[in-house]
Amino acid sequence: MNTKFEYSTVTDSEEVQKFGKILKQCFLGDDDDEEAWAKRMGVENIRLIRQEKEIVGGLVVIPMGQWWGGESVAMTGIAGVGIAPESRGSGAALSLMQQTIKELYANDVPISVLYPATQRLYRKVGYEQGGSLCSWEISAQSIQFKEQPLSVKSVPLDSEIFYELYSKQGKNINGYLNRNQTIWNRIIKPSQKEVFYGYILGSLKQPEGYIIFSQRSIEGDNVLIVVDWVTLTNAATTTFWSFLSNHRSQIDKIRWRSSAIDNLTLILPEQTAKIRSNKRWMLRIINVEKALSTRGYASTPEAELHLQIKDDLIAENNGKFILSVAKGSGNIARGGKGELKLDIKGLASLYGGLFSPQQLQLAGKLDGTENSLAKATQIFSGASPWMMDFF
Repeated sequence: MNTKFEYSTVTDSEEVQKFGKILKQCFLGDDDDEEAWAKRMGVENIRLIRQEKEIVGGLVVIPMGQWWGGESVAMTGIAGVGIAPESRGSGAALSLMQQTIKELYANDVPISVLYPATQRLYRKVGYEQGGSLCSWEISAQSIQFKEQPLSVKSVPLDSEIFYELYSKQGKNINGYLNRNQTIWNRIIKPSQKEVFYGYILGSLKQPEGYIIFSQRSIEGDNVLIVVDWVTLTNAATTTFWSFLSNHRSQIDKIRWRSSAIDNLTLILPEQTAKIRSNKRWMLRIINVEKALSTRGYASTPEAELHLQIKDDLIAENNGKFILSVAKGSGNIARGGKGELKLDIKGLASLYGGLFSPQQLQLAGKLDGTENSLAKATQIFSGASPWMMDFF
């Protein structure tokens, strides 16, 4: 079998159609829908893999950002990874991902994130579990909130206020997307099949949050689905729940996305909210020096961590590094003692903070001295990372 692959961008509309047909088989979609999705994501963002000049697969890169330690780090999302059935098992997917990562490194991208259909492929190229997206559900009757400290006002979905409030919340949540316009358009410009409703929590001059939702019948239940939300104050969180509770005469269940440890549920009178699903997204450190120097850190006392990193794909990421952290910022330099030894996958999980250094050591993801583990815990401490968006 000829296993030589060619990696490229799209050259014409016919290639977009071919990619759309591959996606249809991979994701059980419709030709037109998959092709339209690829075009919405940007034809310039499609990457194709060929074998003997025939297109056998592709993916979409999504340039955006991700909040870490209060700083937005440039990040490229990976979506729509699809390989034609007759070429699966040939190494096409592995080649596609390897060459995409090399391109991202050449373009100075610090990190990359994706939602895996299978972890094995992505672990082979250096991705590891980085954070979560949880779907929650609660019975509308069980919310039992009557107090509503803030007013609730309907506003058009294209209002700039959504962007401003989202950024205020996002910078305080590790893993949150700094959305590009393509991601935003899925929320503020729903398809003709959907109707979204947007409301500001508080006054238009001093808003304290928002909620965007849809309503539909699912398996005999009337379900309110929160598409996007922000609560910046306790008053906004209380208003969020009282507003949703006021739908109980017509709505049976309410669903929303949040973290595995959801602060919204902390003020509920009983533990009636349940997690419906928990997806783990995966993170890849593309450029070690840029990833560690551009993120923010907790404002802890000055600390210095000596790392020894192995990356089988990006040679420049290999070696010993010293990470110095002070006043919420990090500086990275080559050299040092290499006291904390880990490969690029272990670094991804450490960077995100989904697991503690001690947990990563128990899982065989890193190895280090007692002092280096303590320093890593100090530097990468924080709330469990999560994001609202699936892509």
